[in-house]
Amino acid sequence: MKVDLKRRGVLAALATTAAGLSVTFGVGCALPVIPKRPKPGAADALAWVRHEAGRYTLFIPRIEMGQNVLTALKQIACQELGIAWSELDAQVPGTRDIGRVRATVGSDSVKDFALLLAQACATLREGVAAGHRGTLAAKEWPPASLRAFAGGGPFVGRVVALEQGLKLVTGQALFASDVRLPGLCFGRVLRAPVSPELPSSLMQADEAAARRVPGFVALVQDEALALGRSQGLGLVARTPAALDRIEAALVPQWRVEGSFEQADIDAAVDIDTRLAGGRFPRHKVKDEGADDRVDGSVPWDVDLRIDIPLAAHGAIEPRVAVAAFDGSGQLQVWAGTQDAFYVADVLARQLRLPLDSIDVRPQRVGGAFGGKTICTVELEAAVLARAAGVPVKVQWNREQELRQGFHRPPSSHRLRARVRDGRLVDWWHAQVSSHILLTNAAAPPWLQQVALLIGDDGVARGAKLPYRALRRRAGFDLQRLPVFTGPWRGLGAGPNGLAIESAIDECARVASADPLQFRIDHAQDPRLAGVLRSVGQAAGWAGAALAAGSGLKRGRGVAGGVYKGSSYAAVVADVEVDTTTGLVRVRRLWCAHDCGRVINPDQVRAQCEGNLVWGLGMVFSDRLDVASSRVAATGFADAPVPRMADIPDLEVLLVESEHASGGAGETAIVAAAGAIANALRQALGIRWSRFPVRPAEVLRALQAPGG
Repeated sequence: MKVDLKRRGVLAALATTAAGLSVTFGVGCALPVIPKRPKPGAADALAWVRHEAGRYTLFIPRIEMGQNVLTALKQIACQELGIAWSELDAQVPGTRDIGRVRATVGSDSVKDFALLLAQACATLREGVAAGHRGTLAAKEWPPASLRAFAGGGPFVGRVVALEQGLKLVTGQALFASDVRLPGLCFGRVLRAPVSPELPSSLMQADEAAARRVPGFVALVQDEALALGRSQGLGLVARTPAALDRIEAALVPQWRVEGSFEQADIDAAVDIDTRLAGGRFPRHKVKDEGADDRVDGSVPWDVDLRIDIPLAAHGAIEPRVAVAAFDGSGQLQVWAGTQDAFYVADVLARQLRLPLDSIDVRPQRVGGAFGGKTICTVELEAAVLARAAGVPVKVQWNREQELRQGFHRPPSSHRLRARVRDGRLVDWWHAQVSSHILLTNAAAPPWLQQVALLIGDDGVARGAKLPYRALRRRAGFDLQRLPVFTGPWRGLGAGPNGLAIESAIDECARVASADPLQFRIDHAQDPRLAGVLRSVGQAAGWAGAALAAGSGLKRGRGVAGGVYKGSSYAAVVADVEVDTTTGLVRVRRLWCAHDCGRVINPDQVRAQCEGNLVWGLGMVFSDRLDVASSRVAATGFADAPVPRMADIPDLEVLLVESEHASGGAGETAIVAAAGAIANALRQALGIRWSRFPVRPAEVLRALQAPGG
């Protein structure tokens, strides 16, 4: 028997075994629902675009969550069909409207779907011209001109009005929270006030008092209301305010097993503690052509530790879902989700319903960043709707988002390097983090133990050094934590980029080299060198320190990187430090971005700007502390995101490229935080190693001897 230890192979084998034999793996070890991520093909694409009664309809096979993929894919369709913008209706389909598509993740909507859509539109165009009636088949795929990618058309590569833009600014119904149904009630699931990773259940509650509250509809106890190891108690009421009164009347008491504090999280991912055992992390980051042997007997020129904490997604819209059963037992769910088909799969499993009796209608998502990929409120709403016999809306509040959602895992990095004659010779990067792709918000402990054999591509993303070195070694260890961790804004690309670019900056200092030129000279990919040159020209990079005024220190930094091997970014940052308060202000950010062919330049710039703001957050604000066995934060006051007053002047330069679209959504995150951290290093003469950077800590560093 051949054993496949690759991640996809292991999960596919487990899924196949469970589906074919209906096996379980002991108490608490049933195989969870595994997301299906099919690669779209010709037959799928032909179902996305249709022509009836003289009008065209485009079922967008992606979720809209502010990246404006509705606009980009409609541009491709209109250009290839040769029709006016007003002749095509773009719709976000439900799970019954089109065949299964994979989740909207990874900045792959244009990269992986644009060409297929263009080919489908070319097929439809030729079919309509020939007077074709009925559904076109994939075998009729024509040798189409693919005008959408030939350039010079009215849509692709142009700025157009945003699809749904007018509806957004006029407050029309687009989000799941806008859904209104006859007889709609409101639901909430109460849980023990601890992390869902700890086993917890209800001991007692005053049910009689709850039933006396005006607006009471139902109390629901159902095994399907489990989240992680937290067993919940469901409430249904006529109004949201009644939910608050019912919860207060219940006075629930909870049984909880186990406890943890912040010190436990810190210890679990401490890289130096892990390395003290004498073993390099077990999961290797693939570096083609690299010598894996790095002689540790020669002193390192750079030996740097970087610690990056747990952090929230910070989406403005808390997750929400509406569920309703009709008289025949058909279930319809409206939700702000990144993966409607996975939600349908979970509902079918948990509610023991036929999959074809479920229709998930994805709505526009008010921010997700990887955080809305699993099934949470959708299942809660469906369970409560079934129990109460009425349509139910469940919307988490901010505290629930922070305490019940999954977050960016903390990571602890040790980076070492040797430089000889101005060249990077040895590179060594070890880190400890927690699971990203196989989040513990959906995967039980036993399955993550299996994953320890195969690693986590999410943690590894961006950990491959994009610069030349004679010898290099990089790897990571995984540690399940007592808080939920999972996909966040480019997965590991942001934290890894911050760590790597901090160390590369120190290498340039060892070499007495200009940090921009050092990167250009070492860039493995000419496209990376290209964005570095472009951003240097845009920023007027001269290499000299910036002039400082009284009570101020100023610095300039640069960073670059590659996202998923197909998109490139480089950033220059100017920072200013007030030496009397320790307050750091980023005054300006320049970004050069090469993602291949650009469909809508305005939206690519907007995505870059978002990444630059994420970089600000990574350096100055992103952090979730834990206390009393849970995330301590309850709102944005405790888990802040950058505010408008924090945003510097932003300049984004799109590098013209004839390469295929490589994905724009999260690319600049590989360089944004690193450039800011490097600018801070130049301003203060101190390499910041523990994030986020707080004014009080800066002030202490300035007041220390030699500061």
